[in-house]
Amino acid sequence: MSTMPAHTPTVVLVGHGMVGQRFLEALADQGVTERARIVVLCEEPRPAYDRVQLSSYFSGRTPDDLSMVEDGFMEKHGIELYVGDPAESIDREARTVTARSGQVFPYDTLVLATGSYPFVPPVPGKDARGCFVYRTIEDLLAIEEYAKTSTTGAVVGGGLLGLEAAGALKGLGIDTHVVEFAPRLMPVQVDEGGGAALLRTIEQMGLSVHTGTGTQEVVTEDGVVTGMRLSDGSEVAVDMVVFSAGVRPRDQLARDCGLTVGERGGIAVDERCRTSDPAVFAIGECALASDGRVYGLVAPGYEMALTAAATIASAEERSFTGADMSTKLKLLGVDVASFGDAHGTAEGCLDVVYSDSRSGVYKKLVIDQEGRLLGGVLVGDADSYGMLRPLTGSVPPVSPEQLVLPAGAGAPVALGPSALPDDAVICSCHNVTKHAITQCSTLPEVKKCTKAGTGCGSCVKLIGQLLPSATDKGLCGCFSYTRSELYEITRTLRLTSFAELLDSHGRPEARGGEGCEVCKPTVGSILASLAPALELGGYILDGEQAALQDTNDHFLANMQRNGSYSVVPRIPGGEITPEKLIVIGEVARDFGLYTKLTGGQRIDLFGARVDQLPAIWTRLVDAGFESGHAYGKSLRTVKSCVGQTWCRYGVQDSVKMAIQLELRYRGLRSPHKLKSAVSGCARECAEAQSKDFGIIATANGWNLYVGGNGGATPRHADLLAKDLSDAELVRLIDRFLMFYIRTADRLERTSTWLERLEGGLAHLKDVVVHDSLGLCDELEALMAAHVEDYQDEWAQTLDDPDRLRRFVSFVNAPDAPDPSVRFVPERDQIKPDLTVLTIGSLERV
Repeated sequence: MSTMPAHTPTVVLVGHGMVGQRFLEALADQGVTERARIVVLCEEPRPAYDRVQLSSYFSGRTPDDLSMVEDGFMEKHGIELYVGDPAESIDREARTVTARSGQVFPYDTLVLATGSYPFVPPVPGKDARGCFVYRTIEDLLAIEEYAKTSTTGAVVGGGLLGLEAAGALKGLGIDTHVVEFAPRLMPVQVDEGGGAALLRTIEQMGLSVHTGTGTQEVVTEDGVVTGMRLSDGSEVAVDMVVFSAGVRPRDQLARDCGLTVGERGGIAVDERCRTSDPAVFAIGECALASDGRVYGLVAPGYEMALTAAATIASAEERSFTGADMSTKLKLLGVDVASFGDAHGTAEGCLDVVYSDSRSGVYKKLVIDQEGRLLGGVLVGDADSYGMLRPLTGSVPPVSPEQLVLPAGAGAPVALGPSALPDDAVICSCHNVTKHAITQCSTLPEVKKCTKAGTGCGSCVKLIGQLLPSATDKGLCGCFSYTRSELYEITRTLRLTSFAELLDSHGRPEARGGEGCEVCKPTVGSILASLAPALELGGYILDGEQAALQDTNDHFLANMQRNGSYSVVPRIPGGEITPEKLIVIGEVARDFGLYTKLTGGQRIDLFGARVDQLPAIWTRLVDAGFESGHAYGKSLRTVKSCVGQTWCRYGVQDSVKMAIQLELRYRGLRSPHKLKSAVSGCARECAEAQSKDFGIIATANGWNLYVGGNGGATPRHADLLAKDLSDAELVRLIDRFLMFYIRTADRLERTSTWLERLEGGLAHLKDVVVHDSLGLCDELEALMAAHVEDYQDEWAQTLDDPDRLRRFVSFVNAPDAPDPSVRFVPERDQIKPDLTVLTIGSLERV
């Protein structure tokens, strides 16, 4: 008989930001949530979200997209979360915390993760209408709303957040000024040379930058911002001001309850993150670490969270005595990185510098007298950051000059991952070493097991290089080439059959054979994609092509679990007339089909026998429907919201665009299925950013997102281009789709392909936006050929008696239905009548 413990310890967490959530995850990993009550007091109206990616809200991501809390996490671990109810006071003697709501929570252990607050210079007019800070989602919502009636804005602060805020204002169509008191932008991260390169690039983007001067006054009229007066005597006419001049630790709760705080702020903690009260811990930006520093980056905060959790759990010995302040990010589209002793403060150190003011590239490495790499600054080109940062403190295997020179200048050596020691930290956000990463085999496994790559994302490229790759990258036992290589062979040599490709380019032992279940449908898809360009018949069930298809393509319908098929007519953009709705209803009624609305704004008709398919298609085709290609690795749907035609928030006609795109790309065979959506405004009702290619309307046109996935492995799509006209949008999608079809692996979704693509999104932009490879004319021509050549597969089948002969349950009894395909009633419809395996009991004799 078990007994309950006499006392269940309580851990109260004050603050629920990124560091607070990491602390909760660590408690759960340590098993503390199973034996203790966990209470979280959150000031903001929503759980923890990704503040590092805060500016992505202006690129279309929603607050829910930014959430750091996995669905069901709190419930699974029994954590009590109180949003919008911050702690107001702490009684250390009674060990209680009082929240704003008046609730009093007793604690055995208290953890302060209150973060920081934005510093607003004490200048006249700072509280006027039109003044904002840039710190929370609520701040961004307020800025977005005010910007609708503004034309010119100023950002006070030229550091990390300041430049992000400037980018946000620029993206909102605001003429933007940046005011930085220091003599250069990003003074903490970059040196004078790096600041100059950054300044030139940003000014070329149309921003006005004022360095070496401060804000003396916010000029107002009737309490509303009308301008700024700077310390150099100049004035700037602006109608909104965003303060982003740094942050300060939020330590007032600690001060009020008598905890020790630093002279310049921050709750003093020891190497275990304990405060002057052993029952109270402090982590993240509110804490003054044992090395005397307050850390404003998320990676040190995570380390503090892990340290505090381990101490509370009485688990492994763990301490926090300082952290790497290296950082890599993209500001206003400019790569900026710094690591180690970036400013060269070590005695006797030397600088190795490469600077190209014309291209806006600046690279500096700091080395000591023995050649050890101490740090560096990279502006404009930070691709080498992932390799250089882990080498800090060691002598690189090549000269530092070779590490900064661009390709083609001085025969630079590209370092590979093998140059890194096993204890090199690859992911600084989660302190994950090369050794830990190489124990995994795939990027998803790395993210799940180590969390590497889930923070700022700057390490993902290097992680991919560290993961093991098979020595044989061939498609299957029949071909030593990859799918993309087979595509190029087929296209270039104009091969028109599987047999021709296998006999000429298959493995020696496979030539003359029939292929396998891997290569046959893959090559079938390649031939279908290239059919217009190769002047092949477009019908996938003619001749040899029929033998290459899998079961679904073979019958132009999706096989279900009882051997029946589903029929999905195309409904472009989700728009349908009452007459067509009635036809679908009559077909479902007359053939006794189960009907279900899909997530792609279509109607699925389930339960058709194979011999019924032509009769069902006839009714649908006669009513103006065509195949929805739900069975093929091709375009499925282009969802849409109602757009500006009906919605008061819409800014473009999303339905019209969705119909145009779906009709353009229907029937396009690809390595995997394709899904799309068009949203008529930034509210994103069509969920475009979870699609392979998604479109969101703006006041100036369309934003195009690519590489999204809402399936088993969700991925948020990346912004490829913004404010496109109709013609520009279609042209870029043409290029994107044909480049994906050309280079992706078998059964590889665009999300996986984009993460695997060398150079990632930047390379994709170079190819399809800037035509860096000179392929765009060819890609557009291939798509144009597809559009011109398209024919509905259902109608093609119905027009040919020979093609209809395959749609029978039994070849030797074409008129006989399959007796094993049976149904039973459920909820006024049908469901499959499946034979259930039963096991009889055994009687002992």
